[in-house]
Amino acid sequence: MQPVIITSAIVGAEVTKAQQPLLPITPEEIIQSAVECYDAGAAIIHIHVRDAQGNATPDAQLFRQVVEGIRARCDAITQVSTGGAVWMGAGERLQSIECDPDMATLTTGTVNFGEGVFMNNRQLVETFARRLREQGIVPEIEIFDMGMLDEAMRLRAMGLITDPLQFDFVMGVPGAIGADPAHLVHMVRSLPPGSTWSVAGIGRHQLTLGVIALAMGGNVRVGFEDNVYYRKGQLARSNAELVARIVRIAREMDRPIATPTQAREILQLNRYNGL
Repeated sequence: MQPVIITSAIVGAEVTKAQQPLLPITPEEIIQSAVECYDAGAAIIHIHVRDAQGNATPDAQLFRQVVEGIRARCDAITQVSTGGAVWMGAGERLQSIECDPDMATLTTGTVNFGEGVFMNNRQLVETFARRLREQGIVPEIEIFDMGMLDEAMRLRAMGLITDPLQFDFVMGVPGAIGADPAHLVHMVRSLPPGSTWSVAGIGRHQLTLGVIALAMGGNVRVGFEDNVYYRKGQLARSNAELVARIVRIAREMDRPIATPTQAREILQLNRYNGL
């Protein structure tokens, strides 16, 4: 099997210190957590940032500080979120790409998100895809529901995203697609040839879906953004602990761990250069 690309989503927009006292908040804490995850085996660091009060923020300067800080200490792939938080406007959400990351997320539809609504109408999605392409940033297509795959194929037909496509199936968000492995199998079978994919299981589903993804030849996302527990009732001690666990399981399953260099080759992160 192809080496497994492990992504660490280390902070997110919703998790609080009350839920996970070890959540990294400051730029320095986020950078340190990113380096620890890289050392544990993560090839991609998925990035949100927080303000001084610990709230999610679209602040472009904080994104730049974090991305540059990670690059100064390791060669992990930097992937910023353009999802932000459900209350952010489109202009705010796009501030994250001003730091010239290696990758950025691209959600291809609107979805219920707990008690909120994650708004992504067609015009917004096209704008985001166009901006990423213009800046040479490879998207990771975030799929929260099956219809988002159809919308991704529409963007592909328009030439706004190009093969090979990288998908991340976010499963278990209340209001979105459930964490049923049958859903995962169906979505993977619906992908265009040559695509790569990962799974981000929410909460208690992170480990189960991650192991299933390993067995299916896919990639895995772990981290506090999606799950703060190591096991039921036991908070994880760090994002790196969650990375180390999935690395250990992958090796037991004879799945080699992709280095950032290998991941760049698999994802063809230079394919938009010169466009």
